[in-house]
Amino acid sequence: MERQEIIDGLVEILGTVRTINPEKLKNVTEETDFISDLNTPSTEMINIAAKAEQKFGVEFDDDDIDDLGSKIKDIVDLIIATKERS
Repeated sequence: MERQEIIDGLVEILGTVRTINPEKLKNVTEETDFISDLNTPSTEMINIAAKAEQKFGVEFDDDDIDDLGSKIKDIVDLIIATKERS
């Protein structure tokens, strides 16, 4: 799975989060920060991670989620690493 495919899937997920302005999802890159760029509430990050697990057919370890950074690339890297482990 290509990194851009994962980013596109994450943008779809983020489009379902009511607190994120859809305008901000038009230019998402790996460097986009969930918190400072998209104003994602930290409490919403758990839901986004759960939706990513479903969408990409992976299961994250709790430690992985606890250590997750706030940039798009961090969750892209985690999805790829989790797929490689399984």
